[in-house]
Amino acid sequence: MAWLMLLSALLRVGYGSLDSEVFLPLAPHNCPQKCVCAADLLSCAGMGLQDVPAALPAAVADLDLSHNALQRLHPGWLTPLSRLRALRLGHNELKALGRGVFTNASGLRLLDLSSNELRALGRHDLDGLGALEMLLLFNNRLAHLDQHAFQGLGALRQLYLGCNELASFSFDHLHGLGVTHLRTLDLSSNRLGRIPVPDLIALPAFLKNGLYLHNNPLPCNCRLYHLLQRWHQRGLSAVSDFAREYICLAFKVPTSRVRFFEHSRVFENCSETLVWTSPEQSEEQLQVQVGWPLRLHCNTSAPAAHVAWVSPQQELLVAPGSRNGSIAVLANGTLTIDDVQPWHQGIFVCLATGPRLHHNQTREYNVSVHFASPEPEAFSTSYTTLLGCAVGLVLVVLYLFVPPCPGCHRCCHRTCRCRRWPRAPSPLQELSTQSSVHSTTPPDAPSRKASVHKHVVFLEPGRRGLNGRVQLAVAEDFDLYNPMGLRLKAGSESTSSTGSEGLVIT
Repeated sequence: MAWLMLLSALLRVGYGSLDSEVFLPLAPHNCPQKCVCAADLLSCAGMGLQDVPAALPAAVADLDLSHNALQRLHPGWLTPLSRLRALRLGHNELKALGRGVFTNASGLRLLDLSSNELRALGRHDLDGLGALEMLLLFNNRLAHLDQHAFQGLGALRQLYLGCNELASFSFDHLHGLGVTHLRTLDLSSNRLGRIPVPDLIALPAFLKNGLYLHNNPLPCNCRLYHLLQRWHQRGLSAVSDFAREYICLAFKVPTSRVRFFEHSRVFENCSETLVWTSPEQSEEQLQVQVGWPLRLHCNTSAPAAHVAWVSPQQELLVAPGSRNGSIAVLANGTLTIDDVQPWHQGIFVCLATGPRLHHNQTREYNVSVHFASPEPEAFSTSYTTLLGCAVGLVLVVLYLFVPPCPGCHRCCHRTCRCRRWPRAPSPLQELSTQSSVHSTTPPDAPSRKASVHKHVVFLEPGRRGLNGRVQLAVAEDFDLYNPMGLRLKAGSESTSSTGSEGLVIT
């Protein structure tokens, strides 16, 4: 029994030593002490390092050396790291970079140098970063940039230079930086006191949307004011998102800061200068229906050596065209779309470069895509006029040549007779009943002046006599208010004959 207990104790000790040897995590090969290595990631952040570790794994693709006390970088220190894609050096004490610091970093996409103590960027400080897409330089002490500091960064898309001490910036050539891929340029919270408005106008639309100039002592200039107002009305996010932080100096005194979009009284006289200022060239507005073809030309002041387009989806378009094949770019730089779709709506920007051009020229087209709507039938006035004439002619013919219905006449007469109210006989009725007795007016009777009340009355025979007809005619000078002045005249040869044809009473 004792030997069994001894055997079990030995087995427990053996398994315990085996577990500790097998499952104890081993440090990766060449992983610096106190750093964390995981696959192709290496993090030495917050270790208090004053210098870069000597041995770094060659397979690392993401290197984090932020939040340390690094003061300088040695030339060629990235030579073993051919797979490096992201390098984070923020929150250190770097005061300068120097030539050859980023040698063999041609595959680097992200470089974070923020929150250091850099004061200037030389011409060769960023050499070897041809594939860099994002450069973070904010929160330094940069006061000077070489005219060609960003010369080799042809693929750069985002450049952050905010929270520095820059007093000027070359917007005409962007210190050697191309605008083909650039989408974000942050210059906020610097000391920019003079900004050439024509250079801002010449920037392409996609870069204006990502140009941050807030929290700078800008001049209260009318041209700059109108330009920023236009950007704000167009809804450019760089201006609309930070509208309250756009300030200017009214009297070139730091204490005379004015908010651009809140104190319009400072710029109330700028409307007079709006006539002579050269406003921003707006993009050309195009309306196109779904399914229609579209052709855009990149017209420049001189022949361009290279032409590229930027789609509304921020895709760079060069010959032969887009990735999905819906947009084609011809050899002469013309952009064509055979079948327009809703996703083609937006701003197309043409970028033209060449030795004969003074500077890189751009042209913008704002394409609006709409669906086909059923058009209403055209209102033809000719047909309606012809139809109206025909109907009117038919009514006139019916009125002239079709006699009235006798039955309708009897019906109307009977109805009127049944509904007749009794009333006193009028003088005309008395005259009509006494039409068989006539007396002529003496010739020596005084003539009566004609009245202005002129009426013509036709009376239907009330009884049969004088061959069944009695004809009463009232002259034009008949006075309705003095009917006793009527003169009776027989219509036959003898006025005394009671059997005359028709009596005419005038």
